[in-house]
Order: sequence, then structure tokens, then C-alpha cells
Amino acid sequence: MMAAMTAPADLIMVNLDSSDPAAHAAFYADALGWEVTHSQAEYAMIAKDGTSIGFGLVPDYRPPAWPDEGGAKRYHLDLYVDDLAEAQKRFVAAGASRPEHQPGGDRWVVLLDPIGQPFCICPRPQG
Repeated sequence: MMAAMTAPADLIMVNLDSSDPAAHAAFYADALGWEVTHSQAEYAMIAKDGTSIGFGLVPDYRPPAWPDEGGAKRYHLDLYVDDLAEAQKRFVAAGASRPEHQPGGDRWVVLLDPIGQPFCICPRPQG
């Protein structure tokens, strides 16, 4: 049996480029049930349990195309949900959109957040 090792680092924050930091943060705060801890035109942040996501203004931000196999996708988030159909309705009502290209079948749904960045909703594992 291997001895437990202390990790050399702990993730405290992820920062994402955005065309509208305040709205971007509000969308993900609602989606994740996190708190908006800072919100200005240039930068916004959400947090829960000591981990944060920051959203920084990038002038002339352009989201990646979806799908775009040769493009430069910057990131995407995968979110567990209890009900794919219900979560999709909620996120679309909050400003997301559902692109035509859906590679996940019934395993996940790709959505585009309000600034056009792809994210996936996945059924929460049972048991």
C-alpha cells in the first residue's frame, strides 16, 4: 500500500475570458448554485466552498465555433444535473442556447452559454 502524499497544490480558482463578465458570472452562479462574490463590468467572480471561478473582460472576445474540430476551444465546463431535459429548459431560459451538433447522444447535451462558450450537462451518476 502506498503512503498518502500531500498534493503540491490546491485549485482555488479558474479564470475565464468573457465578453460580459457580470452576466457570465450571474449565469453560472444560477446554474451551479454558487454565490456572486464580485461583479463589475471588467471582472466578476463566483465562489463556493473555497473555490472560485472568475470572469475577465476581453475586448473583442469571440467565442469558439461549435463544432470546430480545428479551432481553438479555450475551455468547456461539464456540469452534473439530475434531469437533462429539465436542466436544458432552465439553462436555455437563463440565456443559453442548444446548438444543432450534439455528439453525446443521450449521455450528455452540449449547450452554449450566453456568450457562446460551449458547456455540457451530464446526468448525475446514480448510486
